[in-house]
Amino acid sequence: MQNPLLNFDGLPAFDQIRAEHALPALNHVLDEARATLDRLCEVTEPSWENFARPFEDIDERIGRVWSPISHLNSVRDEPELRDVYRQGIAQLTEYHVEVGQNSNLYHRFKQIADADTFDALNEAQQTIVRNHLRDFKLSGAELNAADKTRFAELSQQLSLLAKQLERNVLDATQAWEKLIESETELAGLPAHDLHLAKQLAEERELDGFLLTLQIPSYLAVMQHAEDRRLRETMYHAYSTRASDLAANAEFDNATIINDIVRLKQEKAALLGYANYAELSLVTKMAESVEAVFTFLHDLAQYAKPVAKQELETLTEFAVQNGHEGRLEVWDIPYFSERLREAQYDFTDEEVKPYFPVDTVFRGLFEIVQRLFGISIRANASHSVWHPDVQYFDVFDEHDALIGGLYTDLAVRQNKRGGAWMDTCIHRRRRGEELQHPVAFLTCNFAPAVGDQPALLTHDDVETLFHEFGHTLHHLLTKVDEHSVAGINGVEWDAVELPSQFLENWCWQTEGLSLIAAHFETGASLPDALLKKMRAAKHFQSGLQTLRQIEFALFDMQLHRDGLESMSVQATLDDVRAQVAVSQPPAYNRFQNSFGHIFAGGYAAGYYSYKWAEVLSADAFDAFLQEGIFNSATGRRFKQSVLERGGTQKSATLFAEFRGRAPQIEPLLQQSGILTAS
Repeated sequence: MQNPLLNFDGLPAFDQIRAEHALPALNHVLDEARATLDRLCEVTEPSWENFARPFEDIDERIGRVWSPISHLNSVRDEPELRDVYRQGIAQLTEYHVEVGQNSNLYHRFKQIADADTFDALNEAQQTIVRNHLRDFKLSGAELNAADKTRFAELSQQLSLLAKQLERNVLDATQAWEKLIESETELAGLPAHDLHLAKQLAEERELDGFLLTLQIPSYLAVMQHAEDRRLRETMYHAYSTRASDLAANAEFDNATIINDIVRLKQEKAALLGYANYAELSLVTKMAESVEAVFTFLHDLAQYAKPVAKQELETLTEFAVQNGHEGRLEVWDIPYFSERLREAQYDFTDEEVKPYFPVDTVFRGLFEIVQRLFGISIRANASHSVWHPDVQYFDVFDEHDALIGGLYTDLAVRQNKRGGAWMDTCIHRRRRGEELQHPVAFLTCNFAPAVGDQPALLTHDDVETLFHEFGHTLHHLLTKVDEHSVAGINGVEWDAVELPSQFLENWCWQTEGLSLIAAHFETGASLPDALLKKMRAAKHFQSGLQTLRQIEFALFDMQLHRDGLESMSVQATLDDVRAQVAVSQPPAYNRFQNSFGHIFAGGYAAGYYSYKWAEVLSADAFDAFLQEGIFNSATGRRFKQSVLERGGTQKSATLFAEFRGRAPQIEPLLQQSGILTAS
């Protein structure tokens, strides 16, 4: 029987793919790729058609094989798959370094760029050639033989270390659990969270209530449990995950992180950069490391006074409500929820019944149809990897198929935590044939409990909109060359623009009216409750902003300075001393599970979230001025940003949509940090 991973004509056959298929399929396409590259190295007069396009085809074909395996490794982690994934990553890293350092290929791309015919290439093709020239340099193509060998070793080691770090976080998260025998010990937990804890215990054939470090369980305790000792126990377990202070110290990431930082600095030095932060910014919007620090410190100047006042208000409230002694970090989520309830007179439990996941999805689809003219319909004819997964077809305003997406929304064992969009298939054109893009949209929401459907908090809704913004960026592209189609080729500090942008509609009255309906009665979200939610939108926005600045400064400072003057922990402590208004206990090992920067591609790039928020807030400001569902404005955003992929600099595309460069004031105003004049 043919290997299901070698079917390039349709969607992945997830009902047939097994771990044993991965390496044979990967070896097949890598052998095929190397043979093609050998032929391309013989081309004497390279052009787009006889060299660059076949080169592009190779990467796309490898991606079609590896994407399903990579995805399954994240959503259905199992020992057999984990092992072949590790081997596959090592082979892919070796291959990409080998290609990136191939001087013959690099020379031929330079020939294309220098030829008189270069100007005749379209915008996407010219951008691809320039990107390849940049990437060859960043892959060590200009290094001497000895340095190329060391660069390859560094790349391989970094790849393996990143995957080990991710596995340690997953294993450490899943290794910890706490069985609570009596419901009275969980006083304060909402009924839904109690039922979920009971359901988890029953699934393990245990009596009582099972708590885990999965986000739905963890947050329920931190925000609602009256037992302060239980909150501290959960906080200690969560904040020491994957460290030597955890009960499962075998998953300690400290040495791995030190190695990652050290090897990245060495990699940057080989390429002639002063530090890894400088290297990272080569592919980003920000012009320099200093520009990033200036941006973050300027933002902190606005946020810190607000955050300080918010913490003082919270401390006073806690004392008034019986708290004695210092307000510790495990007290802050609990009393923040009580303060929010007191100030705005509503709870998440009042809100959740109005956000059953199916209703939210229908409303989300209606919102994007109004904005961008697309329609989305379920299609149950395709195989999936879990019964909870759904597939949807996406159609344009003329009802022509333009793409598809898989959704996998509920938390479960052996599934990586967090929420993300990833690419399954990219848009590309070969002659008359157009390949439609397909996306994976993954979240970890609390599942249905008993007969009750899965209900989302408003934070969950915001997360869903965020990831759907990424999904739209991938699906609505009209670029026919896959390496700059959709999110491909977009600067890392601009790729969050569409995701953060779409979040705004789940806060607007018109948007909420489409996504909210009581799961039992079908009643709309009451006006009074809606007003309270909107009034509470900026609750502790200073603290939240400052926390993101803390993460971003830690990331940037660590990758600028390395470990020569400070340890990882000392660097984080130094940043906290600069900007934080509340200090965690000394045992906190947040960095040990900070996969974004050590395994997820955000190294010296975590600032991108705040950087892109400036873009997204300013872009949304156009809709505030012209109409939330103004179709002309939506069409302009789609044409300037969503359809163009990485064919142009993001600053150019933003200016095309907005008519000017981005401004920071809309972000400060929309986050409640700055009052509109």
